Amino acid sequence: MSSDLESQKQKLREELGVLKYEFKIDLPKRIAEARAYGDLRENAEYDAARERQAFVKARIAQITEQLSQLNSLNVSDLSETSIAYGSRVVLVDLDSDDRLEFVFVSSNEVNPSEGKISVSSPIGMALQNKTVGEKVEVSIPAGKRRYYIEKLVTIHGNVFEKKQK
Repeated sequence: MSSDLESQKQKLREELGVLKYEFKIDLPKRIAEARAYGDLRENAEYDAARERQAFVKARIAQITEQLSQLNSLNVSDLSETSIAYGSRVVLVDLDSDDRLEFVFVSSNEVNPSEGKISVSSPIGMALQNKTVGEKVEVSIPAGKRRYYIEKLVTIHGNVFEKKQK
């Protein structure tokens, strides 16, 4: 599973390289060309290039921070038997019997539609260091939820599963 972490870092490094090139080479050219059109107050190309420049600068900072966090993460320090960063978890909602699957990621990687939630979210914090077979109560904005941890795959690739009786 640590290869997933390396793969994630590599994707971020590649995106960072593309964005840095755009920021240092492409965008200055676009801005210079747009300036050549004259009055900057009514110059849509100039405004668009400046907006893109601000976006790229912010994304570079975000990726740099995310890489820093991932580089400081020592996989060997993460639990091999309980929920932690990188864990894939299947929960059973004890009130509805719905099954939910989550992957615990850093706050920069969160994507609820893909089931990626932060370890610092209410669910993430409630499940941290828990293991298969445990029942957990989580306070979320919609109220309290009760879950049973049915399956856990750690970042190390260890699989634990226990069906609810």
